[in-house]
Parts: sequence; structure tokens; C-alpha cells
Amino acid sequence: MLDQAQQLRTLMAQRGAAPVPPAAPAGRRTRVIAVTSGKGGVGKTNLVVNLGVAWAQRGRRVVVLDGDLGLANVDVLLGLQTRHTLAHVLRGERRLDEVVQIGPCGLGIIPGASGLAELADLTDERRDHLVAELARLDGWADAVLVDTGAGIGAGVSALLLAAGEVVVVTTPEPTALTDAYALVKVATAAGCRAHLRLVVNQARSAREAQMATQRLVAVAQEFLGVSLEAAGFLPYDDCLPQAVKRQVPVVLAYPQSALAGRLIALSQRLWQNRWHEAPSLHDFLQRLALAEG
Repeated sequence: MLDQAQQLRTLMAQRGAAPVPPAAPAGRRTRVIAVTSGKGGVGKTNLVVNLGVAWAQRGRRVVVLDGDLGLANVDVLLGLQTRHTLAHVLRGERRLDEVVQIGPCGLGIIPGASGLAELADLTDERRDHLVAELARLDGWADAVLVDTGAGIGAGVSALLLAAGEVVVVTTPEPTALTDAYALVKVATAAGCRAHLRLVVNQARSAREAQMATQRLVAVAQEFLGVSLEAAGFLPYDDCLPQAVKRQVPVVLAYPQSALAGRLIALSQRLWQNRWHEAPSLHDFLQRLALAEG
């Protein structure tokens, strides 16, 4: 895994950022999955981190992009000491290879700019620079997981409109379901044509998760004409807050727990059920470059 981490840094350092990102080498497509939520506190970032680790454990080259530029915390969940973040890249002060952190199992982490509200809505110039830097990953990574901010701000909208695959995370609570529906409504009205998957988190029982899933899938289809794929659910588990306190992903801290088992199963299902029309990282970056601020 350390060799993989060094490869990541070396590759990005060697590749020059280009205004128009080149396509990946023939036969190699970097998958991009944006993970989002209608509100905060539903476990979105924990899902991103554990999915990334679960895939990295299986030898896949995975990079997590902390796209929550206002309240970034992926590095905090992993206990990483971050000196430089995406803010430094956007300002032209650092290259991407100087910012990337290496997490558990060789997982690549691109830290977001926590607390820097002025970066939550990117200007055209900063977005173009970000696109050029991220192009260095194209063809090397098997997947890029984008942890978006919660809700629908301009920055979140740009990421969702660019992504081909989006995982919407909610809990069974009525407020979370309402906000998740609002997210899907606003995103699709803005032109999001991504393949949408739904994950119900922190469910107290399979029945509770099933009812929440059926409700949201049904209203999205009836009132929006949007198909939400039910990707599965994750149970509430006391081991999660313990893992957060330890700053260790639950799949590593408590691998025998029911939650870890569900996360591993979900990671395998999401990986195998790739949307056949999903764009590559090259396509994602081109769309992001064209997004309106």
C-alpha cells in the first residue's frame, strides 16, 4: 500500500496540469462517485471514508476528494495531520501532490478547506484550476469518491451536475427524508442526469429502513419522474461513535461489527453495480469546467 501511495504522489508530480484535461489511456477509466445529502449529520462523510477504505483493502486505487469546502472533515475522521488543503491548491500556493494525504490501506485523501466559507462557492478561475489539478489523477485511480457538502449550494450543485453517479445519504427521520427529497428535486431541476442511488443510514431495523426507502423512492418517481435506486441500508450501531472518537474507520476499528459487515457488503454492491453509461473522470472534469458558478 505504501508503494501505491508513493505512486500517487509521483504521478501527480510528474503530470503537468493542463487547461483541458486529456482523456485517460485507452482501456482505463477512472470512476467518479459523488456522495451527498440533503442535510448534515446523516453520516455522509463516514460512509465516504469507509467505502474508500473497503475498496482500498481490495487493492483498488481510490482517492477521496473532500469537496465540502466549507465544513471539510475527512482528514479529522482519519486522524490525519493536515498542513495544506485544497484551499492552497485553489490559490496556486501548492500543487495537488503536495496536498494529498495517505490514509489507511493506501487510501488517497485530498483534504478540503475546512472553515473557509469564501471557497464554498468557487469562482470560474478557481474551478478551472481545480479541474486542471485533478486531471492528474485520470487513468491512475480506479475511483474518485467526492464527499460533497450537505444541501444545495452552488459548489454542491456543480459537483452533482458533473457527476455520473451520485449516492444520496439519508436517515429514516422525516426531516432527513424531506431534505433528501428536496436535494433530488433541486438537482434534477438544475439538469442533474446522474444515476442516483439511495442509502438509508442509522436505521434501527430493517423494516424502518425499508419503509423510509420505499417512501422516498415512491415520491421521487411520482412527483419528479426520477428513478432512485435503493442501494441498501446501514444499521445504527454504537460502535460508530467509538470509531469516530478513535479516528479510525469502523471497518478497521470494529471489523466484526454488524455495521462493518453491512458497509463491506454495500461497498461490494456499489462497485459491482457500476452504471454502464457512467462518465469517466475526464468527462467529470470537463463538465465541472463548464459548470456555472
